[in-house]
Amino acid sequence: MDKLNFLTAGIPLRAKDYRTGFETLKELGLNGLELEFVHGVRISDVSRNFLKENKEDFILTAHAPFYINLNSKEEEKVEASIQRIIETAQTANSLGGYSITYHAAFYLKEDKKTVFDKLIKRHEKIFETLDRENNNIWVRPETTGKETQWGSIDEIIEMSKIFPKMLPCVDFSHIHARTGGKFNTYDKFASIFEEIGKNLGNKALENFHAHIAGIEYTQKGEKKHLNLEDSDFNYKDLLKAFKKFNVKGVIICESPNIEEDCKLLKDYYTSL
Repeated sequence: MDKLNFLTAGIPLRAKDYRTGFETLKELGLNGLELEFVHGVRISDVSRNFLKENKEDFILTAHAPFYINLNSKEEEKVEASIQRIIETAQTANSLGGYSITYHAAFYLKEDKKTVFDKLIKRHEKIFETLDRENNNIWVRPETTGKETQWGSIDEIIEMSKIFPKMLPCVDFSHIHARTGGKFNTYDKFASIFEEIGKNLGNKALENFHAHIAGIEYTQKGEKKHLNLEDSDFNYKDLLKAFKKFNVKGVIICESPNIEEDCKLLKDYYTSL
């Protein structure tokens, strides 16, 4: 991508559908939205046709359903998880989307190497299908907000070295919560960009997918999203790091007031 773009997580709250959503995005000077497939990869023909015909001014990404666990003890749930990721990629690609993201797995008290090895095999299945269909969308496991979930930044970087069309989705708020609030300074944020650049190259910094929101957390990690100004998340230093490292791609705002905080992020970034 040629710049950093700011997207809402779903249709803006003041809108009632994709048409009025696009009008709101244009009014606020925002760059697109993430399709939120929360309970399943479902989209009406009306919405699908509208997005295909009207997305030229906007960027689309997609979040796969939350019912995904590539490390489930039950094989049918693993297969269903694989299929949900594939369906998300197929739908996003058909709409001219940029990338997809998902919460990949839980450890379920297994050691991390065992889980990592299982996830390699399961992603091989995903990419076998997508490669066969010439689907070139970026596939991005998301950094997760609890220690019980697979998805530290180091794990996702290592996984991304294996698959050419995989890169991280860095949810900075999740990392903040996962570390009990310790990941909240310019130097900490900069360390993410340094590690990604060192391990995955400039392509990863020029094709970035990030999530940002205010967040409430406990010792166990993420509890719920908050509006940025109602949280302790240091979004200003994070945006300074984005600017310093000349990161390009998309930032998805997941605050409860999605379009207001998305505009707040874009306006502050533009002011730097």
